[in-house]
Amino acid sequence: MLIAVAAVLGVVAGTCTGYLVQADREPTGLPPLSQPVLAQSRGEAPEPLPAARDRRVRTDGDLRELLLEKPRGAREPGWPVGEDGWMELAEYAGYYEESGSMFGQLAMDEFRRAAVVGWLDDDGYSVEIRLVQFRQEETLAAADSVENGQYWAEDGEDTDSWAVPGTEEGRAYVHRSPDVEPGYEPLYGAEAHAWRGDIAMEVWVHGSKPVPKKMIMDLAERQMERL
Repeated sequence: MLIAVAAVLGVVAGTCTGYLVQADREPTGLPPLSQPVLAQSRGEAPEPLPAARDRRVRTDGDLRELLLEKPRGAREPGWPVGEDGWMELAEYAGYYEESGSMFGQLAMDEFRRAAVVGWLDDDGYSVEIRLVQFRQEETLAAADSVENGQYWAEDGEDTDSWAVPGTEEGRAYVHRSPDVEPGYEPLYGAEAHAWRGDIAMEVWVHGSKPVPKKMIMDLAERQMERL
């Protein structure tokens, strides 16, 4: 599980992006229950859900289509955002401090694929959104991934957080104190982590001034509405 290694691996997440802008059971032995054979119903089967309402159809399709669209007038980011909107396992693991160990952990947690979009808005904030999908044949890795992200978000000092409406334990965070690195201006950040089914959502915002709560909450809510 991802959270089991969170304290060891750490997560760099979107900070570097911002700086670039600036067993089957044994038989019980009990006899089988005796019951009459039931005749199969010959009534009409219910109509299948249309693709727009069938979540499995949507999430098994082009994951990039579920990402928020770039706002009109937004500029292209000054950092690489995957390859044609996709982020390979090695690239995603590279956002963690212990990227080599995280690569192996993600493989064990059945990482399937990740879709990503990013932009620079008119106020100078950089935005990056990632949808990370897991196969989840063995564990609820999407929920574990979100728990890991939240662990590190809450570890930061001077951080405020709020529940993301319509999600299961999803939260958004605003870091009031900036990151300071030699040669760079102070960098403020905000992030959101939530999951639905086999997909973990990550939203990262960075800028030279504090990120408004309304901004990170709006991004997180609208993105989760698309899943």
